[in-house]
Amino acid sequence: MTVRSILSGIALAFTAYLAARSLLWTLPDTVDRGWLLVAALVIYLPITWVWILLPTRQRAAVDGGLPGPRIVPPRWAAALALLAAVVVPNAAFAAVSEAGRAQPFVTWVIGGIGALMTVVMVRRRPAVAWVGTGLMALSAAVWLGPLAALSLGLVGSLVWVAAAQLISYALDRVAHDAEQLSELQQAASAWQASQSGRQRERRLHVQRALHVAGPVLGRTIETGGNLRPSEKNSARLAEQSLRDELRSPRLLDDGVRAQIDAARRRGTIVMLFDEGGLEGLPAPALAEIRSELAGIVGEASSERLIIRTSPHHEVAVTVVGRTASEGAGADEDAVDLWREIRRPS
Repeated sequence: MTVRSILSGIALAFTAYLAARSLLWTLPDTVDRGWLLVAALVIYLPITWVWILLPTRQRAAVDGGLPGPRIVPPRWAAALALLAAVVVPNAAFAAVSEAGRAQPFVTWVIGGIGALMTVVMVRRRPAVAWVGTGLMALSAAVWLGPLAALSLGLVGSLVWVAAAQLISYALDRVAHDAEQLSELQQAASAWQASQSGRQRERRLHVQRALHVAGPVLGRTIETGGNLRPSEKNSARLAEQSLRDELRSPRLLDDGVRAQIDAARRRGTIVMLFDEGGLEGLPAPALAEIRSELAGIVGEASSERLIIRTSPHHEVAVTVVGRTASEGAGADEDAVDLWREIRRPS
């Protein structure tokens, strides 16, 4: 059994108790039109119980209030509530003579409509609740007089509706704060996860750097910097590999590293530039791009290879190969390779 079902049961019992008072005609000689008392009861109970039991739908708040879903019954239910606020009090007061208007079997309508409007307020129809309360108060003041109406339950009804509005606002505020707290917790968890990922990535970079540069540095220290030509070449390749790891880690996997290292050992100058565009790509898409890049580098015969990532929505990576042309200056080389790796769909 849920809290809502318990509260609905209490509301049903309370409104039934209020309506049952209309059947206890303590002064039957003052009742001129008993059928109006019964009609008021027949109109009141179904409308009230519809409001208590009606399934609700959700919509986003657009009235400048707190953001988030609001539980809002349909408009036809609001029209029925206003109909009850007008018909039920006037029918009850019109059913008796002036001497019987202050009797409990008549004045129950003040508390009954107040209870209905309290339910309307809780169901997130504040404008309907206050309009209905105002219509009921106006009817009671016309039939009984303002002071008599206040002393016979109108004050209590007004307090009920106002308290329901304050409680509903407080609950909305609590729900809003809870939602914000949940969002902050999710953001903190995401930030922590990203930091953990970056720490793991940094550890991998450090381990790879030690793997690549460690032997060269050890040999440099051991010989006091007097390296053989082959060792100097290994040091140069290690420095270029470390630069690749810092500049373009998203382009690299073991296959791409192996092909770039083989190209450099053949004498090709390979330059990598990460200019964005690969962020957010899933792992399978990155693997496909890297596999194609490794194939291009492995087949290239250019003297210089320039590999750039691209923020273009269709092209992920551009590979340009340049080779010095015969009879041209040192800076006038020709483009002999142009390949674009498409972004996986």
